[in-house]
Amino acid sequence: MAALLAGAALGASAQDFSGIIVEKFASGFTYADGPVWTRDGDLVISDVPANHLFRIKPGVKPEIVREDSGGAMGNAVDSQGRLYTCESRNRRLVRTNRKGELEVLADKWEGKRLNAPNDVAVRKDGNVYFTDPAFGSQEDTRELGFYGVYRWDSGTLSVISRATGRPNGIAVSPDGRKLYVTNADERNVRVYDLNRKGEASNERVLIQGIAGVPNGIRTDEQGNLYLVAQTLQVYNPAGQKLWEIPLEGAPSNLAFGEDLLSLFVTDHRTVYRLRMPVKGWVNYQ
Repeated sequence: MAALLAGAALGASAQDFSGIIVEKFASGFTYADGPVWTRDGDLVISDVPANHLFRIKPGVKPEIVREDSGGAMGNAVDSQGRLYTCESRNRRLVRTNRKGELEVLADKWEGKRLNAPNDVAVRKDGNVYFTDPAFGSQEDTRELGFYGVYRWDSGTLSVISRATGRPNGIAVSPDGRKLYVTNADERNVRVYDLNRKGEASNERVLIQGIAGVPNGIRTDEQGNLYLVAQTLQVYNPAGQKLWEIPLEGAPSNLAFGEDLLSLFVTDHRTVYRLRMPVKGWVNYQ
């Protein structure tokens, strides 16, 4: 069933976000998270408590593609169509190729197990960035003395940030020059400059005072930021809020897909599809 959500304008914008069409795309999950649109034309999501990865094609019942997902949360794909998954229970970042073969990319830092990888983004050139917080019982078993933001490149793992607050969602700007990270404890979004090699520098707060816990974050082709907290919120690249869209549930993550005018938003049991006025950005365009 589709519905119109007017939202609330909060700043000057070239796009009109009023009258957004929202519909249920799929439902019946325990806690849906980590959506990503693949090059095969389907949506992959994590159902975290059920420990499954699902593939969803429009108009077709969701199909389980991994029954034991290792506590999969965030997902991303690269230009070759390979799937990157943060396995929070297995405490590692993995990559699955087009044949279904799984490879562990990162599970330790300086001999200690990662906390619980949460979300992942892949730049067009193959640089991989992921967050490593610890929520709930994960806090009791962590071996590292910090919450990390990491970069993985051709087998080499490096730390971008040793955060005190827990980093959560992560995204790369369309030009590949900025890295955005939401922080669940500080209720903000931090931004880093990325050089041609993919190295990050100049950490700073871009957005602060977010209502609710900021989780997933994505960008559109114009560099605007979309993040979920209490609501779906849209910001311009300077960090000014453009629009705020309330949803029925508590949103957890989001991804652009289909013709890139569809924005898929997950919450506990449902995946919503919103028709947007501007195209989203994906790294395999």
